[in-house]
Amino acid sequence: MYMTAGKRRIKDIIAGRAMLVTTAFSTGLVFAIAMGLYLRARPLLASQPLFGLFFGETWLPSEGQFGLKPFIVGTVWVTAIAIIIALPLCLLTAVFLAEYAPQRVRSIVKPLIDLLAGIPSVVYGVWGILVVVPFIADRLGPFAVANLKSVPYLSTEYSAGFSVLAGGVVLAIMVFPVIISVSEEVLRAVPAEQREAALALGATKFETIRKVVIRKALPGLLAAVVLGVSRALGETMAVLMVAGNVPMAPKSVFDACYPLPALIANNYGEVMSIPMYDSALLGSALILLIFVLFFNIAARTVFGRMLREHIQ
Repeated sequence: MYMTAGKRRIKDIIAGRAMLVTTAFSTGLVFAIAMGLYLRARPLLASQPLFGLFFGETWLPSEGQFGLKPFIVGTVWVTAIAIIIALPLCLLTAVFLAEYAPQRVRSIVKPLIDLLAGIPSVVYGVWGILVVVPFIADRLGPFAVANLKSVPYLSTEYSAGFSVLAGGVVLAIMVFPVIISVSEEVLRAVPAEQREAALALGATKFETIRKVVIRKALPGLLAAVVLGVSRALGETMAVLMVAGNVPMAPKSVFDACYPLPALIANNYGEVMSIPMYDSALLGSALILLIFVLFFNIAARTVFGRMLREHIQ
């Protein structure tokens, strides 16, 4: 039995409104979380200037000093190291899987990469303690002490292994599956006709990939990197286990650090004993949320500009 045009229109309207409500609810969660964090952090924000919180270097909650600079710097350092390590490896892997790998190889490698996304972060942390930290302490640290004394950000006097570099290496491996999977799908989505046109004009396969495929897929590749950075900014357990957790701003990749997620996870159980501790930790969570939000907005702006240029 066929529905009348009026009934179909009513069903379409109901379906559209239902999807609008669910979309508004999902979007509103971000603002609800941000507002909840702000309300809990407001006592600290009202009692201390923002400049002192952002640029204060002393973290002594028992004395009412809540300088967040060491934790903000530690977060930026670890995330930057992770992206520097992950970006070339992930993009080259994605290009290989999308353009060079035969179907048999792709069918074996893809599930293994997807498996990396399902490994619990604590397992990555344990692996970092057992493998990455000893390697830095026994090999890279002594090498830096002997040979890199004058190199900025690489020189060190002593390295126990628990460091910015250890956190960056573990975090880079954790973002591998996100960037590789999205990048590969974006590269494979480039129309085959564009590849064939470039090859017909005499371009080699590598030139076709570099000048046609990657340029066409650049906005999508940027989106993959944004997802990876967002994952890296919020990762907690693995970084907490290998970063050293020393509340001082690192000056070298071999120095220990204390990222914001690790600060929150490591200290929230103590909030009942010290005044303003609760506000300080939830204020840290608010700052972390703002970091991710602004990074995503900036990346989306660049993404939109690049997309418009491609369309033109």
